[in-house]
Amino acid sequence: MFYNKVLENFILPCAGILIGETFIKDLKKIRKYDVLNETELERLQNTKLSALLEHSLKSSLYYKNLDITAQSTPVLTLKQFPILEKKSIRQNATEMTTQNKRLIERKSSGSSGFQTIVYLNKIEQSLQRAYQIHWWEWSGYKIGQPIMQTGITPNRHFVKRIKDLIFRTYYLKAFTHDEKSVLHALQWAKTKKNVFLGGYASSLFVLSKISKKYNLGISFSGGVSWGDKLFDHYKREIKSAFSFDISETYGSSEGFLIAAQKDLPYMYIMSPHVYIEIVDDDGNDVEDGQWGNVLVTSLDAYTMPLIRYRIGDLAMKLPRSKYPEKRDMAYPLLEKVIGRDTDLVKTSSGKYMVVHSFTGIFEHYKEIEQYCIVQKELDGIEILYIPSADFKSEVLDNIKDSLIKHLQEPSFYINFIQVETIEPTASGKPQIIKSLLKKNSLKKSEQL
Repeated sequence: MFYNKVLENFILPCAGILIGETFIKDLKKIRKYDVLNETELERLQNTKLSALLEHSLKSSLYYKNLDITAQSTPVLTLKQFPILEKKSIRQNATEMTTQNKRLIERKSSGSSGFQTIVYLNKIEQSLQRAYQIHWWEWSGYKIGQPIMQTGITPNRHFVKRIKDLIFRTYYLKAFTHDEKSVLHALQWAKTKKNVFLGGYASSLFVLSKISKKYNLGISFSGGVSWGDKLFDHYKREIKSAFSFDISETYGSSEGFLIAAQKDLPYMYIMSPHVYIEIVDDDGNDVEDGQWGNVLVTSLDAYTMPLIRYRIGDLAMKLPRSKYPEKRDMAYPLLEKVIGRDTDLVKTSSGKYMVVHSFTGIFEHYKEIEQYCIVQKELDGIEILYIPSADFKSEVLDNIKDSLIKHLQEPSFYINFIQVETIEPTASGKPQIIKSLLKKNSLKKSEQL
C-alpha cells in the first residue's frame, strides 16, 4: 500500500521529530519481538524487570521507603514488593512519581467504579500507542488503512483531528449510540474499501445489532475490541453482522497493554512490556489453569512505576501442557479473563449507553469515590455513589446535566443515592452497570 509506506517512512517520522515522539521507532522495535523464541523473550523480560526494579528503588520515594533488598534474581526481588492497590496509588501518587516535569496525566477508566490517576512522559505514551497499533496489526490492520473507531473523546482538538485525518479515521463517540449517529457511521464505512473496525466491545456489539436491524450488509476487513469484556454473544453478533472474527485485547487505561488475540482463541501476553502474576487472595502464586487475581508490573513505566498492581480482574494462564503445537508467536498465553459484565443501559426510544458513557464523565469528578449505575426500568437509572472527603453536592447536578446532554433525552430520570458500600461482583471487581431490566419489558427486537 503506497499510502502506508509514505506514512511509515516519511510523514510519521517527521511528525515524531516535530512533537518529540518515537512512535514509528517503537513500533518497528516491537515488531521484532514477534520472532523471538521463548528463551529470548524470557531473557528480555527479566532484563527489563531488573532495570525497572533497580530504577524504582533508587528514584521513587515510595519504593525507597519500603526498604527492599535486591535478591539473586529479578523475580525474587519482585516478590519482596507488596501488592499495590488502587487506594495506595491515590494516596501516594506524588511519592511514587520519579520526575515532575512535563508529565502527562492518565486517568483510569473508572469502569470498576474506582478511579486512579497515573503519570507518564511523552516517550512512554508514544510506546504505549505503538504496542496498541501493533496489536491491530496482528488482526490485519495496516497504518493508513481506513478505520472506524468508537471512543469517549468526542471533542477532537487540533492534534486529534490531524491524527484522524492522517490515519483516515471515522471517530464515533460512544457516550450514546443513537441510531442516527450509528447509521451515519455505518454508511460511511459502506462507501469505503477495506475498512478496519475498533472500539469498546459493548459498543461494537451495539453497532452490529443496528446494522443487522437495517440489513446494511457491511463487511469490515477485520477489527479489535478493547475497554470491556468481549463476551461470546458479542463475538457471534459482530461476526454475523460484519463478516469477520473480532480479536480481543486486554489492558487498562493506566497504561498496561497486557495481552491480545491473534491466531488462537487464547491471548498472547505482551511479556516484553508487562510482568504478570496470578495469585490467590493471600498473594500466593496459583498454578497455571487456576483462577487468581491479576497482578501486573509495567516494564516500561519509569515516570511512575506500577509494581505488582492489583488490576481488579480474575484470570488464568494457559497450562504449558495445553499450549498448541502450532502458534504464530512464542509469547506466553493467557487462557481466560473474567471481566465485568458491562450491561448496557437502554432507553425507551432505543438508545444505548455503554460503560464508557459514564466513565468518560465521572473521571472528571474526584468528589465521587465510587459509583454504580442501576437500571430497573427503561425510563431512568439510579446512581449509587460513595462521596469522597471533598464532596460537594453540586457535582451531582453537573454529572446529571452532562449525562442528559449526551443522552439528549430530558425525560430520562437520574436519581442519586448515597451509600456507604457498593458490593463487588464474583470477580472481586465492582460492577459499574447493573441492569435489572426484565426481558419482557423490551420489544423482542431489542432484547440482547
